Amino acid sequence: MTLILVWLLNSVALLAVAYLLPGITVASFGSAMIAALVLGLLNMLVKPVLVFLTLPITIITLGLFLIVLNALLFWFAGSVLRGFNVAGFWWALAGALLYSLISGLLSALIV
Repeated sequence: MTLILVWLLNSVALLAVAYLLPGITVASFGSAMIAALVLGLLNMLVKPVLVFLTLPITIITLGLFLIVLNALLFWFAGSVLRGFNVAGFWWALAGALLYSLISGLLSALIV
């Protein structure tokens, strides 16, 4: 039950990001739900592998490269999903940061 609620809150967070940033568009709530699901799966399955592969540059940048990884995954999701579009890397960077902030705040409401 909590997993579905977090998924819905992440979808709302993605809609909020699309509302606040003109370089990110979401066609509908259904598209936001699919995008939130794909972003969650990418963060769960692909991100640990990328973190491991980029560990030297992450150490050199004192962890700041993880922000770039988040942006790249956000941008990738926007490029492969229909109904969710990210205009470029800088919009992906801003969107990933804002999405993390909003979804974190919304998730804190249910805990």
